Amino acid sequence: MIDLGVSKMALIGAIALIVIGPEKLPGVARTVGALLGKARRYVADVKNEVNRTMELDELKKMKETMESAARDVQSSVQTTATEFEQSWNEATSGLEQAATAVDVPPMVVFPEYKHPGKKWRVKQGAMPQWYKARSGVRTRALSGAARVARFRPRSSAQG
Repeated sequence: MIDLGVSKMALIGAIALIVIGPEKLPGVARTVGALLGKARRYVADVKNEVNRTMELDELKKMKETMESAARDVQSSVQTTATEFEQSWNEATSGLEQAATAVDVPPMVVFPEYKHPGKKWRVKQGAMPQWYKARSGVRTRALSGAARVARFRPRSSAQG
């Protein structure tokens, strides 16, 4: 990298002032700054793209290892399941013959669960309806227009 200190920057600024002139120097400086900003953004974008590519490659490798591990687990589970089924069949084959020889009472069958049909989401008030009606507690919500009409003072001209 180019090592630019304060003294070197001052020297470059003085030479640019002499060569370009004081009228055009702000526009040239603005243009140079914009070009440097674009160059920095381009370099940053390239770095980000390279990093994304590297991360993508790492993720692909990780995916392949996970898939192979999943396949291994699946095959081991399948072999274990078949071995278990074979041993289960061997163990239960003698029981079926013994159950037919010995008088075994039938299994108790319970009825299927039936939902009671209650509206458990609806909260039941603790205060009875008759008490609400007697004490004047509002049991139904009023709309805005109904509330205005109910509580509007009566005019003396109507009476």
